[in-house]
Amino acid sequence: MWKYHDLNRRYDVLIIGAGVHGLATAFYLAKRGITNVCLVDKGYLGGGASARSTAILRATYVTPQGISFFYESLKLYEELAQELDYNLLFSQFGRLELAHTESAIYAARIRAEFNRAMGVDSRIVGPDEIKHIVPPLDMRKGKDLPVLAALFHPPASVIRHDAVVWGYARAVDSLGAQIHPHTEVTGFLTDRYGHVSGVRTNRGDIESGVVVNCTAAWSSSICEMLNLKLPIVTHPLQAFVTEPIKPFLSTGISSTNLHVYIYQTDRGELVVGGAVDHYPTYSHRSTNFRLEDLVSHALKMFPSLSTVNVLRQWTGLCDMTPDYAPIMGDVPGVNRFLLNCGWGTYGFKSAPIAGKSMAELIDTGLVPDLIKPFSITRFDDGRLINEKGAASSAALH
Repeated sequence: MWKYHDLNRRYDVLIIGAGVHGLATAFYLAKRGITNVCLVDKGYLGGGASARSTAILRATYVTPQGISFFYESLKLYEELAQELDYNLLFSQFGRLELAHTESAIYAARIRAEFNRAMGVDSRIVGPDEIKHIVPPLDMRKGKDLPVLAALFHPPASVIRHDAVVWGYARAVDSLGAQIHPHTEVTGFLTDRYGHVSGVRTNRGDIESGVVVNCTAAWSSSICEMLNLKLPIVTHPLQAFVTEPIKPFLSTGISSTNLHVYIYQTDRGELVVGGAVDHYPTYSHRSTNFRLEDLVSHALKMFPSLSTVNVLRQWTGLCDMTPDYAPIMGDVPGVNRFLLNCGWGTYGFKSAPIAGKSMAELIDTGLVPDLIKPFSITRFDDGRLINEKGAASSAALH
């Protein structure tokens, strides 16, 4: 699907990280005619955060900046299989975000109003409609945390994460860019003016006109090689999948107060995830206590699943910023070096529009309006965005 290439010593653009964000950036650069592009990754293709995503796609965010950005990404995903000529196993079956308290209803109502004002299809539904959409759901009447309402987002979707990586990689390769896995960046090259001019790797030095950091949880480690400190802390995010069972869940569902989300795949498996772990780490080790936590919360929603077996559990790493919004664009004082990081739990959702926006920035030298709010300078200027409320089931608690 993609070819082996000898490593050249110079490229127009070098992208660190061959996951979904790096590949999307290379793809949209190639669509603009920029094909002398190199992607390097210290591991295998798409083997980092992209391989550990539950690949939920939605646009129900809180801020105008976040809503408009992720809505554009969702629209790109809707057409991506056709554009790549590759089956991405895209399923658009909607999503319910349950609210169990008056404060949760209030927050969901605000999001629904903001979403609709910006053209995103989402609305508040009551218990009767929730039960109609998901008949097996325990509405918890007479129990703690009864289901009072939900934010319903019909366009929400899921997609096969590895298919997206493979589809992008095949297209990137066919358009002329090069993918170099197992090529680890160990440092940076700079010119006599101190501008970034390339990278040092375990396979030799590579010069480049522009270097883009698309390394997700490892982005702060990459930036430390330039003595650049990012406002990012890396936290683990765990999930699990069950054995296949008879289809019973026709939409994705999450709980604001229980901090868990569930959807059923085409094969009948249940994918279950929740909040990021409270401690920072770079370890991919899964833990029993998080599994028990997710299982207990899932059973409060669907007690009938008590006899279903868990097949496997895994851990991804999330690059969390203080305001739960990404960092995109250039870095003052560090020329020819661009950031595409700080995605937290939103990374896979954002990949197409993030790649397209970064490609526009590289090609034109102008920051697209859509990503201007995500500049790293907002932390010094006090212009934080605060998207924490957009992932209440997965946010750090």
